[in-house]
Amino acid sequence: MTQNSSDDAQKDSLDESVITGNFQSGSESNEDVVQEKNDSEMPEEIDEIELCRRQAAESHDKYVRISAELENYRKRAGRDVENARLYGAERLVQALLPVRDSLEAAVSVEQVDVEVLLEGKKATLRLLDSAFEQFDIKELDPEAEPFDPSKHEAITLASSNTVEPDTVITVVQKGYVMHERLLRPARVIVSKEPDDDLT
Repeated sequence: MTQNSSDDAQKDSLDESVITGNFQSGSESNEDVVQEKNDSEMPEEIDEIELCRRQAAESHDKYVRISAELENYRKRAGRDVENARLYGAERLVQALLPVRDSLEAAVSVEQVDVEVLLEGKKATLRLLDSAFEQFDIKELDPEAEPFDPSKHEAITLASSNTVEPDTVITVVQKGYVMHERLLRPARVIVSKEPDDDLT
């Protein structure tokens, strides 16, 4: 009986050591697997961080370049606006200089025949018309045309039996447009229905 109890105790001790050893061995094996997995994932994480850093650096460089380009564009636009303000009428003035030269020459003559003076005025007017043509400046002479409030300025109404109401019957001052943009409206007298005779 005593011998059997001793044998059983040794068997239980042996089984416990085997189980413990197996458990420890398995635990160590699992830790190794986890460590190997972590080691294998680390390079990928480092690569992703480095990629993000590079992308951030590239984005910053692009931002700096775009900001510089916008600033340069703003400065150029400012210079263009200022030049347009200062020299926008330069070509028109150059076209008008011959007109002034013609008038100056006419004034400098002390004695001149009336016909010669009239011819000089006509030549000056032709020079002015040529300058206007260069800049697509056209006159508005709307006599006998329907009244157009977008281009005409009615200074008075006049009864008429010969034309329809709201017709321009007299142009007091011609108007002008430049590239279809109104520079000055034509000042006109507009017809209206005749007044009824009083009896």
